[in-house]
Amino acid sequence: MLKSVLPYMGEYKKYTKRAAVLMLAGIIFSITPYFFLYQIMVPLVAKEPVDLKFVLVRVLLMALCEILYSMLYVTGLENSHVSAYNTLKNLRISLQGKLEEQPLGNIQDIGTGRIKKVFTDDIDQIELLLAHAIPEGLANIVIPVLVIVLMFVVDVRVGLLTLVPIFIGGFAMSMMMKAGFAKMDAYYKSAAVMNNTIIEYVNGMEVVKVFNKDGESYKKLGDTVRKYRDFTLAWYKTCWPWMAVYTSFIPCIALLILPIGSLMVLSGSLTIGKLLLALCMSFGIGSPFLRALTFAGKIPQLDYKIAELEKLLDHEPLKSQGKAFLGKDMDISFKDVRFSYKDEEVLHGVNLSLKKNTTTALVGESGSGKSTLARLLVHYYDLNSGSISIGGQDITDMSLEALNDRVSFVAQEQFLFNTSLYENVLIGKPNATKEEVMEALKRAQCEEFLQRLPEGVNTNAGDGGKMLSGGERQRISLARAILKNAPIIVLDEATAFMDPENEEKMNKALDEIMKDKTVLVIAHRLSTIKNADKICVMKDGNIISEGTHSELLDKSEEYKKLWEASLSASTWKIKGEA
Repeated sequence: MLKSVLPYMGEYKKYTKRAAVLMLAGIIFSITPYFFLYQIMVPLVAKEPVDLKFVLVRVLLMALCEILYSMLYVTGLENSHVSAYNTLKNLRISLQGKLEEQPLGNIQDIGTGRIKKVFTDDIDQIELLLAHAIPEGLANIVIPVLVIVLMFVVDVRVGLLTLVPIFIGGFAMSMMMKAGFAKMDAYYKSAAVMNNTIIEYVNGMEVVKVFNKDGESYKKLGDTVRKYRDFTLAWYKTCWPWMAVYTSFIPCIALLILPIGSLMVLSGSLTIGKLLLALCMSFGIGSPFLRALTFAGKIPQLDYKIAELEKLLDHEPLKSQGKAFLGKDMDISFKDVRFSYKDEEVLHGVNLSLKKNTTTALVGESGSGKSTLARLLVHYYDLNSGSISIGGQDITDMSLEALNDRVSFVAQEQFLFNTSLYENVLIGKPNATKEEVMEALKRAQCEEFLQRLPEGVNTNAGDGGKMLSGGERQRISLARAILKNAPIIVLDEATAFMDPENEEKMNKALDEIMKDKTVLVIAHRLSTIKNADKICVMKDGNIISEGTHSELLDKSEEYKKLWEASLSASTWKIKGEA
Protein backbone atom coordinates (compact mmCIF):
# COMPACT_ATOMS: atom_id res chain seq x y z
CA MET A 1 0.00 0.00 0.00
CA LEU A 2 2.82 2.43 0.87
CA LYS A 3 5.48 1.11 -1.51
CA SER A 4 5.32 4.21 -3.70
CA VAL A 5 6.22 6.63 -0.91
CA LEU A 6 8.85 4.58 0.97
CA PRO A 7 11.71 5.29 -1.50
CA TYR A 8 11.24 9.04 -0.93
CA MET A 9 11.25 8.79 2.87
CA GLY A 10 14.86 7.65 3.08
CA GLU A 11 16.35 8.17 6.54
CA TYR A 12 13.14 9.87 7.73
CA LYS A 13 11.20 6.58 7.92
CA LYS A 14 12.32 6.38 11.55
CA TYR A 15 10.42 9.59 12.32
CA THR A 16 7.21 8.09 10.93
CA LYS A 17 7.72 4.91 12.97
CA ARG A 18 8.42 6.98 16.10
CA ALA A 19 5.31 9.07 15.41
CA ALA A 20 3.16 5.94 15.12
CA VAL A 21 4.48 4.56 18.43
CA LEU A 22 3.97 7.88 20.24
CA MET A 23 0.45 8.27 18.86
CA LEU A 24 -0.37 4.68 19.76
CA ALA A 25 0.72 5.33 23.36
CA GLY A 26 -1.26 8.57 23.31
CA ILE A 27 -4.45 6.84 22.18
CA ILE A 28 -4.01 4.18 24.89
CA PHE A 29 -3.94 6.98 27.45
CA SER A 30 -6.96 8.61 25.76
CA ILE A 31 -9.18 5.53 26.32
CA THR A 32 -7.81 4.55 29.73
CA PRO A 33 -10.06 7.12 31.52
CA TYR A 34 -13.11 5.03 30.50
CA PHE A 35 -11.83 2.20 32.70
CA PHE A 36 -11.38 4.58 35.64
CA LEU A 37 -14.90 5.84 34.94
CA TYR A 38 -16.10 2.22 35.07
CA GLN A 39 -14.43 1.78 38.49
CA ILE A 40 -16.31 4.83 39.79
CA MET A 41 -19.68 3.76 38.32
CA VAL A 42 -19.73 0.14 39.57
CA PRO A 43 -20.18 0.91 43.31
CA LEU A 44 -22.66 3.68 42.48
CA VAL A 45 -24.86 1.32 40.46
CA ALA A 46 -24.55 -1.39 43.12
CA LYS A 47 -25.53 1.21 45.76
CA GLU A 48 -22.37 0.49 47.70
CA PRO A 49 -20.61 3.18 49.77
CA VAL A 50 -18.10 5.15 47.73
CA ASP A 51 -14.79 6.33 49.21
CA LEU A 52 -14.22 10.00 48.26
CA LYS A 53 -10.45 9.45 48.17
CA PHE A 54 -10.99 6.51 45.77
CA VAL A 55 -13.03 8.77 43.44
CA LEU A 56 -10.55 11.69 43.62
CA VAL A 57 -7.63 9.40 42.78
CA ARG A 58 -9.53 8.09 39.72
CA VAL A 59 -10.41 11.61 38.64
CA LEU A 60 -6.76 12.70 38.96
CA LEU A 61 -5.64 9.62 37.03
CA MET A 62 -8.15 10.47 34.31
CA ALA A 63 -6.77 14.03 34.12
CA LEU A 64 -3.18 12.69 34.02
CA CYS A 65 -4.13 10.34 31.17
CA GLU A 66 -5.55 13.25 29.17
CA ILE A 67 -2.36 15.29 29.75
CA LEU A 68 -0.16 12.37 28.69
CA TYR A 69 -2.38 11.79 25.65
CA SER A 70 -1.96 15.42 24.57
CA MET A 71 1.82 15.41 25.09
CA LEU A 72 2.39 12.11 23.30
CA TYR A 73 0.05 12.95 20.42
CA VAL A 74 1.59 16.37 19.85
CA THR A 75 5.12 14.90 19.97
CA GLY A 76 4.00 12.21 17.54
CA LEU A 77 2.60 14.85 15.18
CA GLU A 78 5.87 16.77 15.40
CA ASN A 79 7.81 13.68 14.33
CA SER A 80 5.34 12.84 11.57
CA HIS A 81 5.61 16.36 10.15
CA VAL A 82 9.41 16.22 10.17
CA SER A 83 9.15 13.02 8.14
CA ALA A 84 6.40 14.40 5.89
CA TYR A 85 8.10 17.66 4.91
CA ASN A 86 11.46 15.99 4.31
CA THR A 87 9.74 13.34 2.20
CA LEU A 88 8.08 16.11 0.17
CA LYS A 89 11.50 17.73 -0.23
CA ASN A 90 12.94 14.46 -1.54
CA LEU A 91 9.93 14.02 -3.84
CA ARG A 92 10.30 17.53 -5.28
CA ILE A 93 14.04 17.06 -5.82
CA SER A 94 13.42 13.73 -7.55
CA LEU A 95 10.77 15.25 -9.82
CA GLN A 96 13.06 18.20 -10.53
CA GLY A 97 15.76 15.76 -11.65
CA LYS A 98 13.30 14.02 -13.97
CA LEU A 99 12.07 17.38 -15.28
CA GLU A 100 15.61 18.49 -16.11
CA GLU A 101 16.18 15.30 -18.10
CA GLN A 102 13.10 15.87 -20.24
CA PRO A 103 13.25 17.43 -23.71
CA LEU A 104 12.07 21.03 -23.44
CA GLY A 105 9.40 20.25 -26.00
CA ASN A 106 7.86 17.64 -23.68
CA ILE A 107 7.84 20.17 -20.85
CA GLN A 108 5.98 22.67 -23.02
CA ASP A 109 3.47 19.98 -23.99
CA ILE A 110 2.72 19.31 -20.30
CA GLY A 111 2.03 23.02 -19.74
CA THR A 112 3.17 25.42 -17.03
CA GLY A 113 -0.17 25.12 -15.26
CA ARG A 114 0.15 21.36 -14.85
CA ILE A 115 3.78 21.58 -13.76
CA LYS A 116 2.96 24.31 -11.25
CA LYS A 117 0.13 22.19 -9.86
CA VAL A 118 2.42 19.17 -9.56
CA PHE A 119 5.19 20.98 -7.68
CA THR A 120 2.90 22.97 -5.38
CA ASP A 121 -0.72 21.85 -5.03
CA ASP A 122 -0.38 18.09 -5.67
CA ILE A 123 2.68 17.64 -3.49
CA ASP A 124 1.26 19.85 -0.74
CA GLN A 125 -1.83 17.62 -0.61
CA ILE A 126 0.42 14.64 0.01
CA GLU A 127 1.62 16.30 3.23
CA LEU A 128 -1.73 15.63 4.92
CA LEU A 129 -1.50 11.97 4.01
CA LEU A 130 2.11 11.58 5.14
CA ALA A 131 1.85 13.58 8.35
CA HIS A 132 -1.50 12.21 9.48
CA ALA A 133 -2.86 9.26 7.50
CA ILE A 134 0.10 6.92 7.99
CA PRO A 135 1.02 7.38 11.69
CA GLU A 136 -2.45 8.30 12.94
CA GLY A 137 -4.13 5.67 10.81
CA LEU A 138 -1.91 2.91 12.23
CA ALA A 139 -2.32 4.12 15.82
CA ASN A 140 -6.08 4.53 15.52
CA ILE A 141 -6.63 1.05 14.10
CA VAL A 142 -4.58 -0.86 16.71
CA ILE A 143 -6.45 0.41 19.80
CA PRO A 144 -10.01 -0.44 18.64
CA VAL A 145 -8.82 -3.93 17.69
CA LEU A 146 -7.38 -4.46 21.21
CA VAL A 147 -10.57 -3.13 22.82
CA ILE A 148 -12.73 -5.45 20.70
CA VAL A 149 -10.58 -8.39 21.81
CA LEU A 150 -11.16 -7.33 25.43
CA MET A 151 -14.90 -7.14 24.68
CA PHE A 152 -14.84 -10.83 23.71
CA VAL A 153 -12.97 -11.58 26.95
CA VAL A 154 -15.73 -9.83 28.95
CA ASP A 155 -18.51 -11.63 27.06
CA VAL A 156 -18.55 -13.23 23.61
CA ARG A 157 -22.06 -11.98 22.91
CA VAL A 158 -21.04 -8.41 23.72
CA GLY A 159 -18.02 -8.80 21.42
CA LEU A 160 -20.28 -9.94 18.58
CA LEU A 161 -22.62 -6.99 19.18
CA THR A 162 -19.60 -4.71 18.87
CA LEU A 163 -18.72 -6.14 15.47
CA VAL A 164 -22.15 -5.51 13.91
CA PRO A 165 -21.87 -1.69 13.45
CA ILE A 166 -18.19 -2.06 12.56
CA PHE A 167 -19.01 -4.51 9.77
CA ILE A 168 -21.78 -2.23 8.47
CA GLY A 169 -19.48 0.81 8.62
CA GLY A 170 -16.59 -1.09 7.03
CA PHE A 171 -18.80 -2.28 4.18
CA ALA A 172 -20.03 1.29 3.57
CA MET A 173 -16.43 2.56 3.58
CA SER A 174 -15.33 -0.09 1.05
CA MET A 175 -18.24 0.77 -1.26
CA MET A 176 -17.42 4.48 -0.99
CA MET A 177 -13.76 3.84 -1.86
CA LYS A 178 -14.68 1.59 -4.78
CA ALA A 179 -17.09 4.16 -6.23
CA GLY A 180 -14.77 7.08 -5.49
CA PHE A 181 -11.64 5.61 -7.06
CA ALA A 182 -13.55 4.88 -10.27
CA LYS A 183 -14.00 8.64 -10.72
CA MET A 184 -10.65 9.74 -9.28
CA ASP A 185 -8.69 9.74 -12.54
CA ALA A 186 -11.24 11.90 -14.37
CA TYR A 187 -11.40 14.24 -11.38
CA TYR A 188 -7.65 14.86 -11.29
CA LYS A 189 -7.45 15.25 -15.08
CA SER A 190 -10.21 17.87 -15.04
CA ALA A 191 -8.30 19.72 -12.29
CA ALA A 192 -5.16 19.71 -14.47
CA VAL A 193 -7.09 21.06 -17.49
CA MET A 194 -8.61 23.79 -15.33
CA ASN A 195 -5.17 24.85 -14.04
CA ASN A 196 -3.73 25.10 -17.55
CA THR A 197 -6.77 27.03 -18.77
CA ILE A 198 -6.57 29.54 -15.91
CA ILE A 199 -2.86 30.19 -16.57
CA GLU A 200 -3.51 30.51 -20.32
CA TYR A 201 -6.34 32.95 -19.60
CA VAL A 202 -4.19 35.11 -17.32
CA ASN A 203 -1.18 35.07 -19.68
CA GLY A 204 -3.33 35.87 -22.70
CA MET A 205 -5.45 38.55 -21.09
CA GLU A 206 -3.82 41.35 -23.07
CA VAL A 207 -4.64 39.68 -26.40
CA VAL A 208 -8.16 38.88 -25.20
CA LYS A 209 -8.82 42.52 -24.30
CA VAL A 210 -7.23 44.02 -27.42
CA PHE A 211 -9.18 41.80 -29.82
CA ASN A 212 -12.44 41.84 -27.86
CA LYS A 213 -12.37 38.09 -27.31
CA ASP A 214 -13.61 38.35 -23.73
CA GLY A 215 -16.71 36.30 -24.49
CA GLU A 216 -14.84 33.38 -26.06
CA SER A 217 -12.12 33.42 -23.42
CA TYR A 218 -14.61 33.65 -20.54
CA LYS A 219 -16.61 30.81 -22.11
CA LYS A 220 -13.57 28.52 -22.33
CA LEU A 221 -12.56 29.34 -18.76
CA GLY A 222 -16.14 28.96 -17.53
CA ASP A 223 -16.55 25.62 -19.32
CA THR A 224 -13.42 24.13 -17.72
CA VAL A 225 -14.35 25.46 -14.26
CA ARG A 226 -17.88 24.06 -14.57
CA LYS A 227 -16.50 20.75 -15.82
CA TYR A 228 -14.24 20.56 -12.77
CA ARG A 229 -17.20 21.43 -10.55
CA ASP A 230 -19.34 18.73 -12.16
CA PHE A 231 -16.62 16.08 -11.71
CA THR A 232 -16.16 17.12 -8.07
CA LEU A 233 -19.87 17.05 -7.29
CA ALA A 234 -20.30 13.73 -9.10
CA TRP A 235 -17.46 12.30 -7.02
CA TYR A 236 -18.92 13.60 -3.77
CA LYS A 237 -22.49 12.55 -4.62
CA THR A 238 -21.23 9.01 -5.17
CA CYS A 239 -19.43 9.02 -1.83
CA TRP A 240 -21.84 10.95 0.41
CA PRO A 241 -24.50 8.22 0.98
CA TRP A 242 -21.87 5.66 1.98
CA MET A 243 -20.10 8.26 4.10
CA ALA A 244 -23.36 8.94 5.93
CA VAL A 245 -23.76 5.22 6.69
CA TYR A 246 -20.33 4.60 8.19
CA THR A 247 -20.19 7.90 10.11
CA SER A 248 -23.60 7.07 11.62
CA PHE A 249 -23.00 3.45 12.64
CA ILE A 250 -19.38 3.29 13.81
CA PRO A 251 -19.56 5.95 16.58
CA CYS A 252 -22.83 4.44 17.93
CA ILE A 253 -21.64 1.06 19.18
CA ALA A 254 -23.02 1.82 22.68
CA LEU A 255 -26.52 2.37 21.25
CA LEU A 256 -26.61 -1.28 20.17
CA ILE A 257 -24.92 -2.69 23.29
CA LEU A 258 -27.12 -0.75 25.75
CA PRO A 259 -30.61 -2.12 24.84
CA ILE A 260 -29.54 -5.69 24.08
CA GLY A 261 -27.13 -5.76 27.02
CA SER A 262 -29.88 -4.46 29.30
CA LEU A 263 -32.13 -7.35 28.20
CA MET A 264 -29.30 -9.75 29.05
CA VAL A 265 -28.96 -8.16 32.52
CA LEU A 266 -32.71 -8.47 33.11
CA SER A 267 -32.62 -12.14 32.05
CA GLY A 268 -29.71 -12.70 34.42
CA SER A 269 -27.28 -13.88 31.70
CA LEU A 270 -25.04 -10.79 32.09
CA THR A 271 -23.99 -8.88 35.18
CA ILE A 272 -24.56 -5.16 35.32
CA GLY A 273 -20.83 -4.70 36.02
CA LYS A 274 -19.89 -6.37 32.76
CA LEU A 275 -22.47 -4.27 30.90
CA LEU A 276 -21.00 -1.08 32.37
CA LEU A 277 -17.48 -2.24 31.47
CA ALA A 278 -18.61 -3.00 27.90
CA LEU A 279 -20.33 0.40 27.59
CA CYS A 280 -17.23 2.22 28.85
CA MET A 281 -14.95 0.28 26.50
CA SER A 282 -17.28 0.97 23.54
CA PHE A 283 -16.39 4.67 23.79
CA GLY A 284 -12.79 3.70 23.06
CA ILE A 285 -13.75 2.04 19.77
CA GLY A 286 -15.96 4.36 17.75
CA SER A 287 -13.91 7.56 17.54
CA PRO A 288 -10.48 5.98 16.87
CA PHE A 289 -11.96 3.46 14.44
CA LEU A 290 -13.78 6.20 12.53
CA ARG A 291 -10.53 8.19 12.24
CA ALA A 292 -8.72 5.03 11.12
CA LEU A 293 -11.29 4.36 8.39
CA THR A 294 -11.10 7.97 7.26
CA PHE A 295 -7.33 7.70 6.92
CA ALA A 296 -7.68 4.28 5.28
CA GLY A 297 -9.62 5.99 2.49
CA LYS A 298 -6.81 8.50 2.02
CA ILE A 299 -3.81 6.15 2.00
CA PRO A 300 -4.69 4.71 -1.47
CA GLN A 301 -4.84 8.34 -2.66
CA LEU A 302 -1.22 8.65 -1.59
CA ASP A 303 -0.16 5.84 -3.92
CA TYR A 304 -2.38 7.26 -6.68
CA LYS A 305 -1.01 10.80 -6.35
CA ILE A 306 2.63 9.72 -6.32
CA ALA A 307 2.04 7.34 -9.26
CA GLU A 308 0.41 10.20 -11.20
CA LEU A 309 3.28 12.56 -10.39
CA GLU A 310 5.83 10.00 -11.56
CA LYS A 311 3.80 9.14 -14.68
CA LEU A 312 3.58 12.81 -15.66
CA LEU A 313 7.35 12.93 -16.11
CA ASP A 314 7.78 9.31 -17.10
CA HIS A 315 8.99 10.11 -20.59
CA GLU A 316 12.15 9.03 -22.29
CA PRO A 317 14.89 11.41 -21.06
CA LEU A 318 17.14 13.20 -23.50
CA LYS A 319 19.75 10.87 -24.94
CA SER A 320 23.09 11.72 -23.40
CA GLN A 321 26.22 9.68 -22.74
CA GLY A 322 27.29 12.35 -20.26
CA LYS A 323 30.81 12.69 -21.65
CA ALA A 324 32.96 15.81 -21.74
CA PHE A 325 33.40 17.70 -25.01
CA LEU A 326 35.91 15.77 -27.12
CA GLY A 327 35.38 17.49 -30.48
CA LYS A 328 38.41 18.67 -32.44
CA ASP A 329 36.93 22.09 -33.38
CA MET A 330 33.68 24.07 -33.64
CA ASP A 331 32.58 22.75 -37.03
CA ILE A 332 28.91 21.69 -36.92
CA SER A 333 27.36 18.96 -39.04
CA PHE A 334 23.70 17.99 -39.52
CA LYS A 335 23.48 14.60 -41.24
CA ASP A 336 20.16 13.28 -42.59
CA VAL A 337 18.27 14.90 -39.70
CA ARG A 338 14.65 13.82 -39.38
CA PHE A 339 12.33 15.06 -36.68
CA SER A 340 8.61 14.83 -35.91
CA TYR A 341 6.26 16.77 -33.67
CA LYS A 342 4.15 13.94 -32.32
CA ASP A 343 3.18 12.06 -35.51
CA GLU A 344 3.96 14.74 -38.09
CA GLU A 345 7.46 14.80 -39.58
CA VAL A 346 8.63 18.40 -39.96
CA LEU A 347 12.27 17.86 -40.99
CA HIS A 348 12.92 15.41 -43.81
CA GLY A 349 16.55 14.30 -43.94
CA VAL A 350 18.26 17.69 -43.61
CA ASN A 351 22.01 17.88 -44.31
CA LEU A 352 23.92 21.01 -43.34
CA SER A 353 27.48 21.91 -42.38
CA LEU A 354 28.66 25.01 -40.54
CA LYS A 355 32.38 25.83 -40.62
CA LYS A 356 33.94 27.27 -37.47
CA ASN A 357 34.04 31.06 -37.17
CA THR A 358 31.50 31.50 -39.98
CA THR A 359 27.93 32.75 -40.01
CA THR A 360 25.22 30.58 -41.51
CA ALA A 361 21.69 31.95 -41.89
CA LEU A 362 18.44 30.00 -42.22
CA VAL A 363 15.63 31.72 -44.09
CA GLY A 364 12.22 30.60 -45.24
CA GLU A 365 8.53 31.03 -44.66
CA SER A 366 7.02 30.44 -41.23
CA GLY A 367 6.68 26.73 -40.56
CA SER A 368 9.50 25.74 -42.89
CA GLY A 369 11.51 24.20 -40.02
CA LYS A 370 14.11 26.91 -39.31
CA SER A 371 13.57 27.26 -35.56
CA THR A 372 13.19 23.50 -35.13
CA LEU A 373 16.55 22.90 -36.80
CA ALA A 374 18.20 25.55 -34.59
CA ARG A 375 16.70 24.12 -31.40
CA LEU A 376 17.84 20.63 -32.28
CA LEU A 377 21.41 21.95 -32.20
CA VAL A 378 20.99 22.90 -28.52
CA HIS A 379 19.38 19.48 -27.89
CA TYR A 380 15.91 20.88 -27.37
CA TYR A 381 14.60 17.50 -28.56
CA ASP A 382 16.02 14.13 -29.59
CA LEU A 383 16.09 13.32 -33.29
CA ASN A 384 13.97 10.66 -34.91
CA SER A 385 16.99 9.72 -37.00
CA GLY A 386 20.23 11.20 -38.27
CA SER A 387 22.85 13.00 -36.21
CA ILE A 388 24.15 16.41 -35.19
CA SER A 389 27.82 16.73 -34.30
CA ILE A 390 30.21 19.44 -33.10
CA GLY A 391 33.84 18.95 -34.01
CA GLY A 392 33.01 15.38 -35.02
CA GLN A 393 31.38 14.48 -31.66
CA ASP A 394 27.67 13.67 -31.64
CA ILE A 395 25.77 16.02 -29.29
CA THR A 396 24.06 12.99 -27.71
CA ASP A 397 27.50 11.72 -26.75
CA MET A 398 28.27 14.74 -24.55
CA SER A 399 26.60 15.88 -21.34
CA LEU A 400 24.12 18.74 -21.48
CA GLU A 401 26.54 20.79 -19.38
CA ALA A 402 29.34 20.23 -21.90
CA LEU A 403 27.01 21.16 -24.78
CA ASN A 404 25.63 24.24 -23.03
CA ASP A 405 29.16 25.45 -22.25
CA ARG A 406 29.82 25.62 -25.98
CA VAL A 407 26.51 26.95 -27.28
CA SER A 408 24.67 30.18 -26.49
CA PHE A 409 21.03 30.23 -27.58
CA VAL A 410 19.39 33.65 -27.98
CA ALA A 411 15.71 33.38 -28.90
CA GLN A 412 13.08 35.94 -29.83
CA GLU A 413 11.64 35.81 -26.31
CA GLN A 414 14.37 35.67 -23.69
CA PHE A 415 13.22 35.10 -20.14
CA LEU A 416 14.47 37.47 -17.46
CA PHE A 417 14.18 36.49 -13.83
CA ASN A 418 12.50 38.69 -11.24
CA THR A 419 15.81 39.94 -9.88
CA SER A 420 18.30 42.69 -10.75
CA LEU A 421 19.50 43.15 -14.33
CA TYR A 422 23.04 42.59 -13.03
CA GLU A 423 22.10 39.14 -11.70
CA ASN A 424 20.24 38.32 -14.92
CA VAL A 425 23.40 38.97 -16.93
CA LEU A 426 25.57 37.12 -14.39
CA ILE A 427 23.70 33.89 -15.28
CA GLY A 428 25.89 33.77 -18.40
CA LYS A 429 29.01 33.36 -16.24
CA PRO A 430 28.26 33.06 -12.51
CA ASN A 431 31.89 33.59 -11.44
CA ALA A 432 32.36 36.73 -13.54
CA THR A 433 33.66 39.94 -11.97
CA LYS A 434 31.59 43.11 -11.91
CA GLU A 435 33.94 44.61 -14.50
CA GLU A 436 33.25 41.70 -16.86
CA VAL A 437 29.48 42.10 -16.42
CA MET A 438 29.63 45.85 -17.07
CA GLU A 439 31.81 45.28 -20.13
CA ALA A 440 29.29 42.76 -21.51
CA LEU A 441 26.46 45.28 -20.94
CA LYS A 442 28.49 47.94 -22.74
CA ARG A 443 29.20 45.67 -25.71
CA ALA A 444 25.48 44.76 -25.86
CA GLN A 445 24.63 48.50 -26.18
CA CYS A 446 22.75 48.58 -22.85
CA GLU A 447 24.43 51.65 -21.33
CA GLU A 448 21.96 54.14 -22.81
CA PHE A 449 18.80 52.66 -21.25
CA LEU A 450 20.57 51.61 -18.02
CA GLN A 451 21.32 55.27 -17.35
CA ARG A 452 17.60 56.04 -17.48
CA LEU A 453 16.66 53.38 -14.95
CA PRO A 454 16.33 54.53 -11.30
CA GLU A 455 18.88 52.02 -9.96
CA GLY A 456 20.81 51.39 -13.14
CA VAL A 457 22.09 47.85 -13.47
CA ASN A 458 20.66 47.03 -10.02
CA THR A 459 17.10 47.75 -11.21
CA ASN A 460 14.76 44.79 -10.80
CA ALA A 461 13.68 43.25 -14.11
CA GLY A 462 10.18 42.38 -12.83
CA ASP A 463 8.26 39.19 -13.59
CA GLY A 464 9.58 37.85 -16.89
CA GLY A 465 11.41 41.17 -17.44
CA LYS A 466 8.21 43.24 -17.67
CA MET A 467 9.99 46.38 -16.45
CA LEU A 468 11.87 46.56 -19.78
CA SER A 469 10.75 46.96 -23.36
CA GLY A 470 11.11 44.07 -25.80
CA GLY A 471 14.28 45.54 -27.35
CA GLU A 472 15.80 46.22 -23.93
CA ARG A 473 15.12 42.66 -22.80
CA GLN A 474 16.75 41.44 -26.00
CA ARG A 475 19.90 43.46 -25.35
CA ILE A 476 20.12 42.20 -21.76
CA SER A 477 19.92 38.65 -23.11
CA LEU A 478 22.63 39.49 -25.64
CA ALA A 479 24.80 40.82 -22.78
CA ARG A 480 24.25 37.51 -21.01
CA ALA A 481 25.42 35.63 -24.12
CA ILE A 482 28.43 37.94 -24.57
CA LEU A 483 29.46 37.30 -20.97
CA LYS A 484 29.09 33.52 -21.48
CA ASN A 485 31.42 33.80 -24.49
CA ALA A 486 30.49 30.41 -25.93
CA PRO A 487 32.22 29.51 -29.21
CA ILE A 488 28.89 28.69 -30.92
CA ILE A 489 25.99 31.15 -31.12
CA VAL A 490 22.42 30.35 -32.17
CA LEU A 491 20.29 33.44 -32.85
CA ASP A 492 16.60 32.66 -33.33
CA GLU A 493 14.84 35.85 -34.43
CA ALA A 494 17.17 37.84 -32.17
CA THR A 495 16.26 41.05 -34.05
CA ALA A 496 12.51 40.56 -33.67
CA PHE A 497 12.09 43.59 -31.39
CA MET A 498 14.40 45.86 -33.37
CA ASP A 499 12.91 49.29 -34.11
CA PRO A 500 14.44 51.96 -36.38
CA GLU A 501 15.73 53.99 -33.42
CA ASN A 502 17.58 51.00 -31.92
CA GLU A 503 18.54 49.20 -35.14
CA GLU A 504 22.11 50.49 -35.09
CA LYS A 505 22.57 49.56 -31.40
CA MET A 506 21.14 46.08 -31.94
CA ASN A 507 23.39 45.48 -34.96
CA LYS A 508 26.44 46.55 -32.95
CA ALA A 509 25.40 44.23 -30.13
CA LEU A 510 24.98 41.36 -32.60
CA ASP A 511 28.38 42.11 -34.14
CA GLU A 512 29.91 41.81 -30.67
CA ILE A 513 28.29 38.49 -29.89
CA MET A 514 29.11 37.02 -33.34
CA LYS A 515 32.77 38.05 -33.38
CA ASP A 516 35.06 35.03 -33.96
CA LYS A 517 32.19 32.58 -33.37
CA THR A 518 30.43 29.79 -35.25
CA VAL A 519 27.00 31.33 -35.76
CA LEU A 520 23.64 29.92 -36.83
CA VAL A 521 21.14 32.74 -37.29
CA ILE A 522 17.44 32.79 -38.17
CA ALA A 523 15.88 36.03 -39.29
CA HIS A 524 12.83 37.25 -41.16
CA ARG A 525 14.58 40.55 -41.88
CA LEU A 526 16.82 39.36 -44.68
CA SER A 527 18.70 42.66 -44.69
CA THR A 528 20.30 41.64 -41.38
CA ILE A 529 21.81 38.42 -42.78
CA LYS A 530 22.69 39.34 -46.37
CA ASN A 531 26.39 39.42 -45.45
CA ALA A 532 26.33 35.91 -43.92
CA ASP A 533 28.98 33.49 -45.16
CA LYS A 534 26.23 31.06 -46.16
CA ILE A 535 22.45 31.40 -46.44
CA CYS A 536 20.26 28.29 -46.52
CA VAL A 537 16.72 28.51 -47.87
CA MET A 538 14.25 26.16 -46.15
CA LYS A 539 10.86 25.05 -47.37
CA ASP A 540 8.57 22.35 -45.98
CA GLY A 541 11.26 20.86 -43.76
CA ASN A 542 14.00 20.72 -46.42
CA ILE A 543 16.94 22.89 -47.43
CA ILE A 544 16.17 23.63 -51.06
CA SER A 545 19.16 25.88 -51.83
CA GLU A 546 22.19 27.47 -50.21
CA GLY A 547 24.86 30.01 -51.06
CA THR A 548 25.75 33.66 -50.52
CA HIS A 549 23.21 36.46 -50.89
CA SER A 550 24.26 37.31 -54.45
CA GLU A 551 24.43 33.64 -55.48
CA LEU A 552 20.93 32.95 -54.21
CA LEU A 553 19.50 36.00 -55.96
CA ASP A 554 20.78 34.51 -59.19
CA LYS A 555 19.79 30.87 -58.72
CA SER A 556 16.92 30.65 -56.19
CA GLU A 557 13.42 31.83 -57.04
CA GLU A 558 12.31 31.12 -53.46
CA TYR A 559 15.04 33.35 -52.06
CA LYS A 560 14.29 36.12 -54.57
CA LYS A 561 10.66 36.02 -53.46
CA LEU A 562 11.64 36.24 -49.80
CA TRP A 563 14.10 39.08 -50.50
CA GLU A 564 11.53 41.11 -52.41
CA ALA A 565 8.98 40.57 -49.65
CA SER A 566 11.55 41.70 -47.07
CA LEU A 567 12.32 44.85 -49.08
CA SER A 568 8.61 45.63 -49.41
CA ALA A 569 8.10 45.22 -45.69
CA SER A 570 11.01 47.53 -44.86
CA THR A 571 9.58 50.36 -47.00
CA TRP A 572 5.95 49.82 -45.96
CA LYS A 573 4.23 52.87 -44.47
CA ILE A 574 0.75 53.76 -43.30
CA LYS A 575 -0.72 56.49 -45.49
CA GLY A 576 -3.21 58.92 -44.03
CA GLU A 577 -6.25 59.94 -46.02
CA ALA A 578 -6.21 63.37 -47.58
